Amino acid sequence: MIVGVPREIKTAEDRVAITPVGVRELTDRGHEVLIEKDAGEGSTIHDDEFEAQGATIVPRAEAVFGDADMILKVKEPQSSEVEMLREGQVLFTYLHLAAYPALAEGLAGKGIIAIAYETVQMPDGSLPLLAPMSEIAGRMATQAGAYFLGKAQGGRGILLGGVTGVSPARVVVIGGGMAGSNAAVIAMGMQADVVVLDTDINKLRSLDSLYQGRIVTLHSNKLTLEDQVLAADLVIGTVLVPGAAAPKLVTEEMVQSMKRGAVLVDVAIDQGGCFETSEETTHTDPVFTVHDVLHYAVGNIPGAVPHTSTYALTNATMSYVVALADEGVRHAITAHPELELGVNIVGDSVCHDAVAESLGVDHVPAAEAL
Repeated sequence: MIVGVPREIKTAEDRVAITPVGVRELTDRGHEVLIEKDAGEGSTIHDDEFEAQGATIVPRAEAVFGDADMILKVKEPQSSEVEMLREGQVLFTYLHLAAYPALAEGLAGKGIIAIAYETVQMPDGSLPLLAPMSEIAGRMATQAGAYFLGKAQGGRGILLGGVTGVSPARVVVIGGGMAGSNAAVIAMGMQADVVVLDTDINKLRSLDSLYQGRIVTLHSNKLTLEDQVLAADLVIGTVLVPGAAAPKLVTEEMVQSMKRGAVLVDVAIDQGGCFETSEETTHTDPVFTVHDVLHYAVGNIPGAVPHTSTYALTNATMSYVVALADEGVRHAITAHPELELGVNIVGDSVCHDAVAESLGVDHVPAAEAL
């Protein structure tokens, strides 16, 4: 198989979908790897490092899309990349189609198989290809919130951990999964007053057992959520429904009643966001203000640390990339059943039920579409 890796072109996205280790894994199995020139530079991986492991460096994205059987990316394809896709190709990347219906429509018209990292799901419900980026996004969410609480950045002027004789900031984390638990632990380490809300009592019990009350856990319901948001200096939203649009848990009315200069960090923005007032931002222009509350809603938070993120992501994805290259989509799904939920589009069919429901289209199971 010819595997192609273009340079990412989304604003402020410096990750790359393969490392030299991944190239070696593929070339040792007889596959050809095409990588666009300078695709790894943002992650401090140089072309000669890829070439040393058997990759071919090509000058432009057109050469990658034109020759490759499978396209590996990090972020959802931009409009110019969608145009370059051709019938029969496999696209393996983060897609977040519930948040980008126009992209779903464009991909469904290309005759490709589109597999989303974020909906590959194990029998226990875990998301192995989303987990490493959720881990990074959660940790960075707290760092970003702490920074934007500074007065010079428009925040309340509060030090997250406080100081002797002065109360720390109150950090409320909505969602106790991978991103939320990491956000909470970093906030705890910075000596903030931390509360985590979730409807899953097992997640809360795990946090309570691990941190023995240093992180307060509360069952999430409308009244408790509202009380905690209004008391918070920093709210981090990490709610996830695999494949579906995130629920809008924090309403504009709640935002309007928050403390002046408080900060909202919407980690769920790549699935549409869990705050009613959220709009996607970029690393070059990361915040905006609504009702005197700062909103940080960057759609690719881990892209700020591309070296770490690239290696963390490819550690998780490469075994599936190898399986797809070695066995093809149908056989790879049989050998690795969790991949079936990753299949979002086959031809003009939407194959993930939550994605289909969010887009308002019929769901066609991947096994049937393939």
